Amino acid sequence: MTPDGAPDETPAQQLEHAILGEDVVFNAVEVAAETGASIEQAQRLWRALGFPDRGSERAFTHADAEAVSTLLRLVEEGAIDFDMAVDLTRAVGQTMARLADWEVATLVHRVQEMESGSGATGSRATAALQLLDALNGPFEGLLVYVWRRHLAAAVARVEALGADDADLHTTQLTVGFADIVQFTALTNRLDHNRIGDLVEIFESRCADVVAGQRGRVIKSLGDAVLFVNEDPIRAYDTAEGIISVIGRDQRMPDVRVGLSTGAVVMRLGDVFGPAVNMAARLTAVARRNRIIVDGATAERLPEDQFEARALPARPVRGFGLVEPVAVRRH
Repeated sequence: MTPDGAPDETPAQQLEHAILGEDVVFNAVEVAAETGASIEQAQRLWRALGFPDRGSERAFTHADAEAVSTLLRLVEEGAIDFDMAVDLTRAVGQTMARLADWEVATLVHRVQEMESGSGATGSRATAALQLLDALNGPFEGLLVYVWRRHLAAAVARVEALGADDADLHTTQLTVGFADIVQFTALTNRLDHNRIGDLVEIFESRCADVVAGQRGRVIKSLGDAVLFVNEDPIRAYDTAEGIISVIGRDQRMPDVRVGLSTGAVVMRLGDVFGPAVNMAARLTAVARRNRIIVDGATAERLPEDQFEARALPARPVRGFGLVEPVAVRRH
């Protein structure tokens, strides 16, 4: 790579240089020497970000070295230990990898629009560089703002658990799992563009409904969305809302929603526990555009607002015989 993004760079190198804003100058050994880290520490942090080892290749920038130095400084000051640094790095890496893929997929459409319009440059790489130049600064500011907002909300959730709780990673939540009915069969009938549009609409509509009921989307799986809510009534309203905006839209496929309530372990932005597994399993026995809940959720829905009907017991993988409950508002 030339020192200043010179013309003999390939389009891919030009884009990488524009995004990173600096040249690669170090190999892994030199990063370790520059930062005072061991090779093993530097490799663990690099892998935690989601990148493969680069061997003796000169592949790292001053910013890479500064990032390692920052983490090691936090460890040396006693704010965190090294394992925590790796965990935080992994969380950032996984989050940013998905965000980057999402951003690029979105911007590709904009680049195509630019190159098909009157201001076309004749080069998609040139158009992409122009777009990145316009977006990078404002988007970085937006990232920090959104991170602070979500950090404040996450701290508030932990505080709400109470200072005397023995395990602040575990809390009682209602978990919801919504999935598209017969998604595999659908994908075999639709072209690639239509599949992408379908997934995007499904995820965005579900996210809007979940946020509107003060819940959180934990993850989207293409044909399914996992969400949580501290209030089982709001969780039910979320499920009903998803059915309303997806299953009752004739342009969209049918959906099924399962709700389960119980102790949930929260780690690195994900949730674990029997309630999570139960919510997913319940969708397999739910009818199209219907909500199925477990007994714990049904008990928490006020009888003066909801009608509950126990369904015949059936085998549920990992749980044995389970008696699901169909609920609806009066």
